[in-house]
Order: sequence, then structure tokens, then C-alpha cells
Amino acid sequence: MPAAEDLLYSTRDHIATITLSRPHRKNAFTLPMADAWAEALRRADADPDVRVIVVTGAGDAFCSGVDLADFKGEQRTPIQEKRLLTERVHQVARALDDLDKPVLAAVAGPAVGAGMDMALLCDLRFAGRSARFCEGYIKVGLVPGDGGCWLLPRVVGQAAALRLLWTGDFVDAAEAKRLGIVEDVFEDADLLDEVYAFAARLVARPPAALALIKRAVRQGANHDLRTALDLISSHMAVVTSMDDSREAYAAFREKRTGTYTGS
Repeated sequence: MPAAEDLLYSTRDHIATITLSRPHRKNAFTLPMADAWAEALRRADADPDVRVIVVTGAGDAFCSGVDLADFKGEQRTPIQEKRLLTERVHQVARALDDLDKPVLAAVAGPAVGAGMDMALLCDLRFAGRSARFCEGYIKVGLVPGDGGCWLLPRVVGQAAALRLLWTGDFVDAAEAKRLGIVEDVFEDADLLDEVYAFAARLVARPPAALALIKRAVRQGANHDLRTALDLISSHMAVVTSMDDSREAYAAFREKRTGTYTGS
């Protein structure tokens, strides 16, 4: 298991925070950290008190990708290399993809390689001015190993994605916003406060409706319109039967803040 300080998990006000905490290595993650990261995501998913998840990095980096010292220590056959990715590293991507709860990335400093991929797997990304994004696999003769070839084109379009994937160029915070990689850019000192303020806005919404909206958006990216309409009609039937839906409507009519229980 990673040292206790390598990956931190905390909850407050219905928000779970996962902090990558190896600042001496720019938060590059080891295999045990990947295990702990996936477990933290599953823990947040299973906790009914958690409604929003924030992922961030300690120190002056978000995540510089995998720690190559941890991955290059032994010779592996091609099938062993594949299993290492699918059974260990990719469990974080699968755990993020399984989540219906909103996941927000707060990115300051570099997000490189798998670190950028992990940020892209979050629903929304917010950047500090020091943020720098890079799909740097090509520079060490590799292909993006954590979903970058699937994720990045869906965020910036195919041509812009290929340019970034082929060159391994860094993108600063302003350019990341222009491309749509991040939603907004803040001063580094204000980044977490701004992300938590946005998370609080989501916490104030009915959690089941949030989750089903996220599911519908993700499913819709892979389905035709008629299938999407069929799915959303089922989701609508579920939420309109819930107490939270009735409370949201009453709060709207009465111009007050709703109180939601997830039921």
C-alpha cells in the first residue's frame, strides 16, 4: 500500500476530496497509489453522504503521470505489460467512468501523460494559472496509455487532439480554456476555493437528477437520438417519482433553497 500521505481522502459538506500527495515527484503515481485512488473513488461512490468529488494535487503539480521508476523496474512480456495497465492503472479510469456523481478536477501546475488523461476523465476541469497540460507519451516513444486517444478528441475535436498527441506540446491554462480542456482559469491561490464554491452549487441540486443527467450525457455520446430519447424518458420517470423532485419544484415556486435527501 502507498504511504498514508501519498493519497489523501477527506469529506466535508457532501464533497469528497481526493488529493494526490507526492509533491516531491510532482504527484507521479505508483501502482499502489493507483490501487488507493481507485478505492477512494469507489468509496466516494458508495457513500450516500457524498454528492460531488474533487480531485486535485498537492504542492505545485496536479499529476506528472505514472512514476516511471515504479514501472520500469522489471522486464515484462507484452501480455504482462497489457495486464499491468488493464488490471492496475486502468482501474482508476474504470472507477471514474462508473461514477454517476459529478467529478471536478482542480489542476494547478503540470498535468502530464496519464496525469492529463486522469484530468480528462473528470467531468469538468478548472485550472490555476500555473496549469500546463501535455500528452507527452510520444516524447518517450509510447502511445497514450490511459484513454487519451479516446478522451481528448471528444473534448477538443480530432484535429486539435492529433496535434497535441503527435507533438507532445504543452498547453498553458489560457490555451486550455480556449480549446475547452478547462472550464475556467483562476489564480492558483483561489483555485480550490472556486472549485469548492462550484461544487457547493451542485450539492444544492437534487443528487439523483444530477446523476441521471450525467448518465444521459455520457450514454448519448454513444447512441443515436431515438435511443437517447428512450433512455431519458426512463430517467424522467424515475426522478419525477422522487421526493427530491417534488421538493425542487416546491422550492422553485416558493423562491427558496431546496433541501434534498437523495430519496
